Amino acid sequence: MAVNLVNVEQVSKVYGTRALLDGVSLGVSEGDRIGVVGRNGDGKTTLIRMLAKLEEADTGRVTHNGGLRLGVLTQHDSLDPEATIRHEVIGDLADHEWAGSAKIRDVLTGLFGGLALPGFEHGLDTVIAPLSGGERRRIALAKLLIAEQDLIVLDEPTNHLDVEGISWLAGHLRTRRSALVCVTHDRWFLDQVCTRMWDVQRGAVHEYEGGYSDYVFARAERERIAATEESKRQNLMRKELAWLRRGAPARTSKPRYRIEAANELIADVPPPRDTSELMKFANARLGKTVFDLEDVTVQAGPKTLLTHLTWQLGPGDRVGLVGVNGAGKTSLLRALEEAARSQGDVQPTAGKIVVGRTVKLAYLSQEVKELDPKLRVLEAVQQVRDRVDLGKGREMTAGQLCEQFGFTKEKQWTPVGDLSGGERRRLQILRLLMDEPNVLFLDEPTNDLDIETLTQLEDLLDGWPGSMIVISHDRFFVERTTDKVMALLGDQALRMLPRGIDEYIERRKRMEESVTPSAAPVAHAAAAPAPAANAQATRAAKKELQKVERQLDKLSTRETSLHKQIADNATDFAKVATLDAELRELVTERDELEMRWLELAEDA
Repeated sequence: MAVNLVNVEQVSKVYGTRALLDGVSLGVSEGDRIGVVGRNGDGKTTLIRMLAKLEEADTGRVTHNGGLRLGVLTQHDSLDPEATIRHEVIGDLADHEWAGSAKIRDVLTGLFGGLALPGFEHGLDTVIAPLSGGERRRIALAKLLIAEQDLIVLDEPTNHLDVEGISWLAGHLRTRRSALVCVTHDRWFLDQVCTRMWDVQRGAVHEYEGGYSDYVFARAERERIAATEESKRQNLMRKELAWLRRGAPARTSKPRYRIEAANELIADVPPPRDTSELMKFANARLGKTVFDLEDVTVQAGPKTLLTHLTWQLGPGDRVGLVGVNGAGKTSLLRALEEAARSQGDVQPTAGKIVVGRTVKLAYLSQEVKELDPKLRVLEAVQQVRDRVDLGKGREMTAGQLCEQFGFTKEKQWTPVGDLSGGERRRLQILRLLMDEPNVLFLDEPTNDLDIETLTQLEDLLDGWPGSMIVISHDRFFVERTTDKVMALLGDQALRMLPRGIDEYIERRKRMEESVTPSAAPVAHAAAAPAPAANAQATRAAKKELQKVERQLDKLSTRETSLHKQIADNATDFAKVATLDAELRELVTERDELEMRWLELAEDA
């Protein structure tokens, strides 16, 4: 029988006139891996701080098992700014001692990319004081994971980690014997790590068995049973529930509880995204050209990030952009934005960017632009526009769109200066969409957003007709809102990944394994200028690579069209047989092209 580690009994916490937690009773036992979700401001962080005895409850009590070894990662670290990374993370261990520990090597490699900490000028001997908040947070996480604990409490551990770091952390936590309580908005991470969920809502905490996918099913079923009218049935989880049911069957292996009842809930929900219909509408709004890049070089100061880039973003394309930090993801978006803002007058260092004449770009950067703090939320939105056209005859007022983004009628009259960081991020996205752009660049749009707001944003983007590039470390968001994934692997090239982020992780792992200490001189030698013949062969491979990518795009569009025709002619068996034969040929051709793409990618 599992030993009980922490007991929370009838705990309440009030801030001002608002009860964040009201008579909550919970327990954490050995082996538990618990994910904590809920809207921003509903008390998730307060709950785990009281669980860890970092904050006192107003009423009730929290008890720890005797001798409990507890590790906590808060949103504000307690590192000594005058100390070095070595002192904080490794302590007094000699080099041969920590280098001989598989656990320490795994943590340093997983969080920093190598034992020498390549991102830090002086490696382990770097002083902490001048480091950024993201760097300090990774150091605090490494210090926590190297120690031995019975229970780990983590508040937003995936913040400031890239896709690879998040993947490594999920695998690391799955293999640890420590119990875990984790607050995060990263749904992929929750599904990978957690076996139970706590949903903090209006002062109460609802418990669910399973990971995030199971939580969505179980919560939808609970709300279905509790609903007393049609408006309740139209809850915000339905679209995501439909998405999960249509997704890969192996998202989770946990029981589905009463799936039949959940299926009734989504029986009348349309497909998550009608790609063909949106493509037609996007063509009408954008014309044939959006962005055409020809032999482009992108630089950030003296550093060259991308060379000989030939690529096309077409009408209706929805692209997820992933890559190592510093590879040029944001720089590429900024180069495209400058070209769009100047209508092609501002060009990159080398090459040419052609911008479509009808392009109306909205760019959500990582920085939250400040608004007049005295403005009310609704006034800040109405400054842009009173109504917005969502396409296909759908229209929303500023107030309606505010409600969809979690700003209730009362909240719409809150001064901007009183909003939290997450609420300001929501308002920033809302103002962008109100301006009716036909091209969206979203750079880390999920920062500071809670899960319910993310599902609302995804729901809105499902039916948004236009071209879109998304940079995000949130795998769930990228998979949910985009149709293809492009990658910057740090070699000054942009590549399409037919298998998405899973393929990106595999490629990065192979790259890391190939660069061993003994191979360093070889890698250095390889960096020398290649002979002219090799350079010419590389350019030829890159050109053919771009051609294959365009062919794959066309095949993908045709495949979608064939599936739709088969569905529309389900009763005409002769036509279905003809269409099916064409589909089989198309799939064979696509497989051959993907194999050719992989060969060319290696050559390039």
